[in-house]
Amino acid sequence: MDNTIETVRIAANGLEFDVDTAGSGRKLALCLHGFPESRFSWRFQLPLLARLGYTAWAPDLRGYGHSSRPQGVENYRASLLLRDVAGLIDAARARGIDDGVLLIGHDWGGALGWLFVLNRVRPVERFIVMNLPHPDLFARGLRRWRQLRRSWYIFWFKLPWLPERVLAADRAAWIARVFRGLAVDKSRFPDEVLEVYRANALIPGALTAMINWYRANLRNPWRRLAPAKRLAVPTLMIWGEVDPALGFELTEGTAALVDDFTFRSLPDVSHWVQQEAPESVNAMIEAWLEGREVPFHPSP
Repeated sequence: MDNTIETVRIAANGLEFDVDTAGSGRKLALCLHGFPESRFSWRFQLPLLARLGYTAWAPDLRGYGHSSRPQGVENYRASLLLRDVAGLIDAARARGIDDGVLLIGHDWGGALGWLFVLNRVRPVERFIVMNLPHPDLFARGLRRWRQLRRSWYIFWFKLPWLPERVLAADRAAWIARVFRGLAVDKSRFPDEVLEVYRANALIPGALTAMINWYRANLRNPWRRLAPAKRLAVPTLMIWGEVDPALGFELTEGTAALVDDFTFRSLPDVSHWVQQEAPESVNAMIEAWLEGREVPFHPSP
């Protein structure tokens, strides 16, 4: 089986998406990235998913990279982002990748994943979420000073033009700092990796589109878009505990909201969990998908 990653152009929901893909199975593994990432953030997981028999897709989501970049804040509402995910699944089915969906999300991609499975937008067999809590628990956390203090940047992003100028300065130096600076194992983010993210951010219009995800959804959309509190889809949550943006306490209570829930945390790993500890993350994913006991991350 060929586990090589190649980039293809996929039409979905009236837009065009650059998608990294690996494998040729009848099941789809759809990987949704976060901010300020890209499809590149799944480079360690796509070959694994291909080896496990999936066709794995990691798109640059709306506004990112060279995927379609609609103008205007209103075009980045969560309801439209969910239609993109549905459109990608429909596009896969049209290509014969129609034997079930594994949805994987990190950060903003995790937020979309939760909303997608809770609203049953399309049938999903399994859900893996990394460093993004259940919508109800996130909403509860945002009512507390501890999490509000961590989420200060969300409110700063509401300002016009200034965030883009700051993030773009010195060839998007802020983008490089946020990856390497937050990482515990900084060797996982060498200059060549940071250059990928810097280059993506410097594409004309990209930073505005990326920040518009926050501007369009500053008023927490969870309660309006996720009426179902409980989730029946089997779910694996993987959490890097050294996350300055999302407190570990946001995971508390998840088991009571998901019928079939598995949780593993990595105490010495940052928010960028699947990039910083791909060996542990991949071992967890593989065991869970194969119905084996999910290993724990080695103690630091």
